[in-house]
Amino acid sequence: MRAADGVRLAVNGGKLRTRGVRAGDSVCVQGACLTVTRKRGRILEFDVSRETLACTTGLDRAGEVNLERALKLGEALGGHLVSGHVDGVGKVLALDRRGESRMLRIQVPADLARYCARKGSICVDGVSLTINRVAGRRIEINLIPHTLAATTLARLARGARVNLEADLLARYLERMRPVSSRTRTRASRRPGRRTRRS
Repeated sequence: MRAADGVRLAVNGGKLRTRGVRAGDSVCVQGACLTVTRKRGRILEFDVSRETLACTTGLDRAGEVNLERALKLGEALGGHLVSGHVDGVGKVLALDRRGESRMLRIQVPADLARYCARKGSICVDGVSLTINRVAGRRIEINLIPHTLAATTLARLARGARVNLEADLLARYLERMRPVSSRTRTRASRRPGRRTRRS
């Protein structure tokens, strides 16, 4: 449903454990962290702002979505750390059969490519995945049967747009790298301490 400054999204929780979910709680919808504004049985409602709609895909139309509740401190971490802050939108290049699995190829935005590494992590439409191969802006990801059965990724087609979130640690390391370089440069320019000979 359209709202004045965005859309109001109503989602059937499906297999998501909705017991205990209250207004104000965070739920990851298709990779975007959204705040529950209302709960009616298993129906969760969210207000999605124009800003969120501008940097994501799939939140302004009806269809199946991936859902995940916020991780609580002390719970087991099965994937990588995901904040639900979508970094960009990628384009599906192919979804090829590999036995019972599928090989997903995605072209990532130029400013996200530096965060992608072989055997590194990336979040696609809210699903934590391992990158198998990187070639410039193109990445390859193997989707195992369980992932195909439990998420919406099996229904992706060539040309589809997907929400991407880079690995949190990779972003921090990228931010720290230039600072470390500048620190080393300044340190090398400092005059050495002279000792007085007696």
